[in-house]
Amino acid sequence: MHEPSPAEAVLSAELLLRPARTANAFEETVRRLLQTIRLGLIDPGERLPAERELAQMLEVSRDTLREAIASLADAGYLVARRGRSGGTFVADPIPDAPRGADAAARPDAARIDDTLALRAALEVGIAHRAAATELAGPDRDRLWQAYEECRDAAPGEYRRNDSRLHLVIAELLGAPSIIPLVADARMRLNELLDGIPLLPPNIAHSDEQHEAIVTAILRGKPEAAAAAMAEHLAGSEALLRGFYA
Repeated sequence: MHEPSPAEAVLSAELLLRPARTANAFEETVRRLLQTIRLGLIDPGERLPAERELAQMLEVSRDTLREAIASLADAGYLVARRGRSGGTFVADPIPDAPRGADAAARPDAARIDDTLALRAALEVGIAHRAAATELAGPDRDRLWQAYEECRDAAPGEYRRNDSRLHLVIAELLGAPSIIPLVADARMRLNELLDGIPLLPPNIAHSDEQHEAIVTAILRGKPEAAAAAMAEHLAGSEALLRGFYA
């Protein structure tokens, strides 16, 4: 008979292993798993629920769950074991800070909240207004080119090209005072992102969202552009809050 760990005696892993938001299922799944691990609802060395059960708990596809588990295994939080007593286990010990981050410089919750609030306040409105703006041919071409360069960027170049795409969208408004604000918010965001792993499924998801944002802007659909940008920002927020919990 399984003896409950101290954490299980007080809290159940089901507290956080709840359905992920459909729009950002991968990022939300990573966040939920990270929270469950880092808050001690499943102890180091303990096994996660079986894949089928866990996918049902989170209400995500097994493919999405596998991508999240593989990403967290690469980041050092989970360990896969084969055999009759195999499964997916929480690493022991778990990383005490995001890989690549200096623990002494780890951002506090207030800094993360401030950066994410600033970004959301700026970029959702910018996407809406850019889509409502009648763009000249060269601007339309420049926007699509920035999207393609981001989509095709190598991992080491991705965040630089991602930043450039967001700055191009802001520049389309023709309001010079906006650019320094977006640049500052992006610099602060990148400092946070540099402390967490670059997850390939998240990059693929971001590329899809970038395409939706850019397409809505080019088609002159402000509400769709704002909604796509909000969805995109929510994915980044989920990962940051998961890794920095």
